[in-house]
Amino acid sequence: MAEFVYRPVIGVARTMFKALDLKIDTQGSEHIPSAGGAVLVSNHISYLDFIFTGLAALPQKRLVRFMAKESVFRHRISGPLMRGMKHIPVDRKQGEQAYSHALDSLRSGEIVGVFPEATISQSFTLKSFKSGAARLAQEAGVPLIPMALWGTQRVWTKGRPRNFRRSHFPVTIRVGEQVEAAADQYAGAITRRLRERVQELLEAAQRAYPVRPRDAHDTWWVPTHLGGTAPTPAEARELETR
Repeated sequence: MAEFVYRPVIGVARTMFKALDLKIDTQGSEHIPSAGGAVLVSNHISYLDFIFTGLAALPQKRLVRFMAKESVFRHRISGPLMRGMKHIPVDRKQGEQAYSHALDSLRSGEIVGVFPEATISQSFTLKSFKSGAARLAQEAGVPLIPMALWGTQRVWTKGRPRNFRRSHFPVTIRVGEQVEAAADQYAGAITRRLRERVQELLEAAQRAYPVRPRDAHDTWWVPTHLGGTAPTPAEARELETR
């Protein structure tokens, strides 16, 4: 099927990232299947994470259909683009409709992108995972593909001004081996295993990241356990309740 919206948007994103001189380091894209359905699962630290997650699938010539909050689809600019790229609106009051839509996409051979933390982590550490990704994979009979992003929060994240200047920021992306979601397993156990795998990939991405706290002038984007000044997980939870 022709992609009259998605591919031009990818071109615009690549042009923007080139203009910003972002240094994108991606490893593990070969774990994304070149055909058939899959649930692509990532941590969430930036408003632009869906773009970087989608870029990781391009070497396999795959386009990712993301589950995103319904309000984005009502925006006069982003709405037509999201619908044109066949992303999946999520109304948290009527989640079963989004679930059914995602399930249909998976069964038709699409890759569906999910951020199981549901919202951006302001501590830049992993929050708890919701079980929806595991249940989708189980019911559709497709694998889960874990991945992790690091550095995207420096471009645009919650509670911080966006930085679209030519900034030379590195962005590190790591994609891991498939996590099977057997139909006879407890979804919670699969979710725990999936979160552990994303945590391992996140730590690998952080180790590979070329900027360390001691090298940075401002460490707001670095978690406290790595020597930065980001909110602690407890402080981040408090921020979310305000």
